[in-house]
Amino acid sequence: MFPLEKIHEMEDIVGPRHFSAQMMLEYVSEERIHLDPGAVHFYEDDIYNNRIGDNIITGCAFYWDPSTGQQNCDGSVCALIYRDDKNRNVFVHDILYMRVDDDDMHPLSNQCDCVLNFMQQHHLTRIGIEINGIGNALPEIMRNVALNRKIQINITQISNHTKKETRILNTLEPLLSTGHLYMHEKIKQTMLLSEMLAFSPMGSKEHDDGLDAVAGAVSMVPGPFRSDARILKQIRANTEFKI
Repeated sequence: MFPLEKIHEMEDIVGPRHFSAQMMLEYVSEERIHLDPGAVHFYEDDIYNNRIGDNIITGCAFYWDPSTGQQNCDGSVCALIYRDDKNRNVFVHDILYMRVDDDDMHPLSNQCDCVLNFMQQHHLTRIGIEINGIGNALPEIMRNVALNRKIQINITQISNHTKKETRILNTLEPLLSTGHLYMHEKIKQTMLLSEMLAFSPMGSKEHDDGLDAVAGAVSMVPGPFRSDARILKQIRANTEFKI
């Protein structure tokens, strides 16, 4: 009933695991699923004229999975991704892991400063913040810090109700298995690839906060992006004319 090219296109969208379970009725146990860093495509290009290489960037998302950032606690991580929706490619362009001293009296406020610096570096004005747990008060703190620094930002509050391992698996595994996940070379200097190797859908004692932040960014509705935002200038119309 369906052309083979349409069936292959569907498999390329949902990934072989979901396609096997839902379309072919051949269930694959989650215990057998891993996130293989070898399936990631790495690139060195920066974004220029709304392109990464030959890919036209159609949107971006910036997501913060917050924590106190103190020792022996979950990591506080921000992830920036770009999307090429025509080719269904996702680019993990940069990631920020934050740690603060255990005796820091204002760990969230100081993290907000770090996040704002990161946003300015990448010319971002929109951020999604997970408000589960400690993140509940974070949007207001972030707005106050941004106001004091005279920085305009747009905050999207995100509440997650699905188990973290399920969110990560269902978001990242299809991209990996279909070859649509790209990462900048600088990601190799972070803990993200180690998190991928240690990840288990059944739960693990290893940290997976970077993966959670990336999954959150991928799941966000992407916003528009201008790679040349730093050179935008105010234009004054010439009104010295006669009719």
